[in-house]
Amino acid sequence: MPPLITVAEVSRVFTGGARTVTALDRVSFEIQSGNFVSIVGPSGCGKSTLLKIISGLLPASSGIISVSGKSVTGPLENVGMVFQAPVLLKWRSVLGNILLPVEFAKLDIPSHMDRAQALINLVGLEGFEEMYPHELSGGMQQRASLCRALVTDPQLLLMDEPFGALDAMTRDELDMELLRIWEERKKTVLFVTHSIQEAIFLSDIVFVMSARPGRLLEKIAVDLPRPRTMEMMTYPKFGEYTLRIRALLAGAGGTSASKMGSTM
Repeated sequence: MPPLITVAEVSRVFTGGARTVTALDRVSFEIQSGNFVSIVGPSGCGKSTLLKIISGLLPASSGIISVSGKSVTGPLENVGMVFQAPVLLKWRSVLGNILLPVEFAKLDIPSHMDRAQALINLVGLEGFEEMYPHELSGGMQQRASLCRALVTDPQLLLMDEPFGALDAMTRDELDMELLRIWEERKKTVLFVTHSIQEAIFLSDIVFVMSARPGRLLEKIAVDLPRPRTMEMMTYPKFGEYTLRIRALLAGAGGTSASKMGSTM
């Protein structure tokens, strides 16, 4: 089966005034449809930049990105994005925020109401449909953001440190929620995180990147059974994956590796 996403020798250079910064340097990988893939690496290694390039929001300086066999030359339509901040419109209700992509795409709103409500129920926000962002906790806002990303039923979900600003307990809850949704919907997920443990816990594959300029150090296939449970974080194999990724980061990124998130 051909890959859903192909990244081939992608580099990205930012130029500002007299300074030139190479954020990504000849990054190549493939992602199969239905896989849950995480990217870990030190701050500033180009993880978020790579996500924006794959989504078509930012052009590569060189190299090729293709999704479903077609070169990415502009913003993708069949993709959902979740950022570290929920980015909810404060003057719109939970339901209004979730339906925003439907309005932007000029799709039929009534026909998407059932899907929106099903997602609201799925993430435990039933009863909060008409509440506004300031009336919600951070975790509830991020649940609404996840619903918004899924409401048009995209084939690809891009997530840029979506739970990084949350407390550990809420982060655990949303990681489990995300896995449950992924197992039910079988979306392809590309997930950026600073947490090594989170990446291992969620993923089929973890891509480890070097410090800037970001290069792909290694592709690690995570051989842990599904469905995942928190107990698996105590497994010897889980610890082996953690140490392996830490060693890769320490070898290529210096002290940044020691600052990588160790909590979930």
